[in-house]
Amino acid sequence: MTIPVWVKALDPLSQFGLVYTLGHRPEVRLIDDPEAAAVALVAVDALDGAAVQVLRAATQRGCRRIVLIGSSIDDDALMTAVQLGVAGVLRRTEATGDRIVHLVLVAAAGDGNLPTELMGRLLGQPSTVHRLPGSGLSGSVLSDRETQVLRLVADGKDTQEIARELSYSERTVKNVLHDVTSRLQLRNRSHAVAYALRQGLI
Repeated sequence: MTIPVWVKALDPLSQFGLVYTLGHRPEVRLIDDPEAAAVALVAVDALDGAAVQVLRAATQRGCRRIVLIGSSIDDDALMTAVQLGVAGVLRRTEATGDRIVHLVLVAAAGDGNLPTELMGRLLGQPSTVHRLPGSGLSGSVLSDRETQVLRLVADGKDTQEIARELSYSERTVKNVLHDVTSRLQLRNRSHAVAYALRQGLI
């Protein structure tokens, strides 16, 4: 099964390059309608205010899972991007066809993948900013299983590694993460870890 992907770059050269790179990959199918896309692939020079507006427009057009390619990453914009559904971030210098497709597949499966350095910066931001209205996270209690899974996600482990360490099936791990993100109205696993750490839940 191929993943329907909508590509949006802020400059024509990047748009052409991404379409050319992905157009020959059997894992993905490029489409023009963002509402029908399983994943949006957005390329920007810098993750700044202008880029956030592009991401916000993508979510308003129906994109719920986004992979972002950029050169420089602003800390405040990074948190907003995660809230808007960015599940994966890739620097332009590392954006090979294989890596792009890998992140698209990860995002389509409901997982997330932020570089360790970016995750560290994300979690180091002040806890007084960017609270989701109505999420109720600060008053929530995570189950032991949810806490264990989120701690391992925070350690950078993927679904397979978490399943092996906790002796769960991969499906169970995915279900746990889906339950947490759905219940707390969070975008993805990176967003869930960030909020849980900020609120002292893990």
